[in-house]
Amino acid sequence: MHILKTIPLFFVLAILFCCSGVKSDEVENKEKAGPTRLIQYVNPFIGTAPLTDPKFIGYTPPAGWRVWAGLTYPGVSLPNAMVQLSPITKYGTGAGYQYEDSVILGFTHTNKGHWNYCNIPVLPVSGNFSKGELGSRFSHENENAHPGFYQVFLDDYEVEVKLTSSLRAGYHQYKYANLKNRQILFDLGNANNPVSDWHIEKEGDYAVKGFQRNGEQIIHFYATLNEGIEDLEVQDQGEERGYALLHLKNTDKEVVEMRIGLSFVSIENARLNLSNEIASRSFDEVKEEAEKTWEALLSKVQVKGGTEKQTEMLYSSLYRAFLWPALRSDSNGEFKDVKGEVVKADFNYYTKPSLWDTYRNKLVLLTLLAPEVTNDVIRSLQDIGEKTGFIPTFFHGDHAVPFIAGAYKRGIKDFDLSKVYELLLRNANVEGGTRPHITEYIDHGYIATPEIDRPHVETKAKAGVSKTLEYAYDDYSLAQIAKMLEDTGNYEKLMSRSENYRNVFDPESKFMRGKLETGEWVKNFDPQYPYYEYMFREANAWQLSFFVPHNMEGLIKLYGGVSAFESKLDSLFTTPWNPNHIARNVSSFIGQYCVGNQPDHEAPFSYYFIDKPEKSQQIIDSILNNYYGVGEYGLSLPGMDDAGEMSSWYVFSALGLYPFSPADDKYLVTVPLFDEVKWDIGAGKELIVINPEKGRELKGIRVDDEELSGYFVTHQLFSEGGKVELVTE
Repeated sequence: MHILKTIPLFFVLAILFCCSGVKSDEVENKEKAGPTRLIQYVNPFIGTAPLTDPKFIGYTPPAGWRVWAGLTYPGVSLPNAMVQLSPITKYGTGAGYQYEDSVILGFTHTNKGHWNYCNIPVLPVSGNFSKGELGSRFSHENENAHPGFYQVFLDDYEVEVKLTSSLRAGYHQYKYANLKNRQILFDLGNANNPVSDWHIEKEGDYAVKGFQRNGEQIIHFYATLNEGIEDLEVQDQGEERGYALLHLKNTDKEVVEMRIGLSFVSIENARLNLSNEIASRSFDEVKEEAEKTWEALLSKVQVKGGTEKQTEMLYSSLYRAFLWPALRSDSNGEFKDVKGEVVKADFNYYTKPSLWDTYRNKLVLLTLLAPEVTNDVIRSLQDIGEKTGFIPTFFHGDHAVPFIAGAYKRGIKDFDLSKVYELLLRNANVEGGTRPHITEYIDHGYIATPEIDRPHVETKAKAGVSKTLEYAYDDYSLAQIAKMLEDTGNYEKLMSRSENYRNVFDPESKFMRGKLETGEWVKNFDPQYPYYEYMFREANAWQLSFFVPHNMEGLIKLYGGVSAFESKLDSLFTTPWNPNHIARNVSSFIGQYCVGNQPDHEAPFSYYFIDKPEKSQQIIDSILNNYYGVGEYGLSLPGMDDAGEMSSWYVFSALGLYPFSPADDKYLVTVPLFDEVKWDIGAGKELIVINPEKGRELKGIRVDDEELSGYFVTHQLFSEGGKVELVTE
């Protein structure tokens, strides 16, 4: 058997990680009856609570700041659905719901966790309602949620609220203590995005319809009730301060139910979505279907061993990883395209993925467990590309490239790769499209940083170092598509460009560093200082200086070899964070490594490339066990979940297979938190990862009883099945 080297950790790391990865109270996920076995482990409230401990955050937040921890929501949705029906406690916040708040303002029907959406807010009210007193107090003791179901009691209006949903429709159930003066508020002047217009009107005695506009986006709705509408009171229609109040008839009906369909195309399509998905089905029937849908997805990953908390965190993270991107096609196949035209297609149209956040892990997880959705997401990107000339990005970089390249290698092929490739080549070569400053990057091999006397966190420039590193990886990823299509010329050119990371590596300081247009290094350089978009994007030099996922061997040579690289990497995890360096979305540190934001999330795995997996494992274990599900309520995350990136990092790391370079169809083998992991890959096949000795230090790897040379396994295991057996101490 191939035995991996074991070298003792130096003293500082031993102290830092001595308590990480310790298991206690191990529980096996034994077979249990019933369809909700795994959804019971999901806690939708994880990620809704704040971080408040300055020692954990790394600095003392300024007065009034809420560190961007989690920004998740506890409401109901199906995987990658159009509807996310969830309570809102404060508008203008990440996901609208903050666990520390005590008042619910309404229940909104869209969400992402990026300070937008939270559309079509409704709230059951009673008595002499006043818009100036919007909202109701509530208690977490009277609040409950699991996948497909949310429940809360509104103290001020004495209403028990239950929610469930289908793909494109929400289902509300209200039990009023007082059967008189029952009302439902449509707070259409509010959303997380500024509302520019809204409209509502009655249709008969049991339905209302309308829309809410945020800029160019219009969300249409059609809602039916099981109770008659006595009156529809509309105040300041279309205005931000306006609202509508449905006065219900006074009857002895104990429970009021409202079914509401959404559409981004038309009110008629919203009505059609409601009719096709819910119609006359009962609340319990819709809830049961939602639970079964989530159970089927979660059941694709089965584990044995681990603590209760680890199991809860695994399935909660897996759940959150599948809430975005969101469906935009209606049940009749229609959607509004990037030009605002109504289109009918033979695929489901989805929102753009949060590519900068999620290309590195979450979109790989989507590819593995929801291949049909992945294919439609790519076709959606292609549709945008064909109508604009460029495949779109999200926020920074050009990371549709590694997503599409990696997905194609993993068997997602029901799209025209040649057409997508031509569009991605435009991204990589044409100014004015997806890649800002691409001409400069091509001509000089890097994107320059201006010299500024006293740059601060919010100093704006080109984020030239981050862009150079990311474009280099995107070029590598595009080269892989060129290779598959046998485009040798572009393959060679792009592979050459993929080495541009070298041009922002300062051999004297051994950091990735801003470079002036003259080729000189930026003089005002503090490698510990974080920037939002000056030299670096939401990071400092420490956090960006190990990002070369396509050529770690080349990076190690730049540092001067294995010993020098190891020393620098050790310093990343041991150099203390300066508490005077404050950036809102850069938080929760191990040394200079930022657990709470994604730019450096590949760094803990870097020891593998110098044959020191035990060092990587200690850091990984520390993150998994000490940075997720923390804080006063045990519900906080170390940073913003970013549409599932933080959650997906946990899933892959906890299960022992990580897509270090997402454009490549291979996975780095680490030690899972669990003694056994089973991936259901379909057609009766399984991929099994086992750790029989239950140790945390990796000594050897066998794949289907054959010794593995190196630390990577190929995607063949996910397509054909197999067994990965770890030898550990």
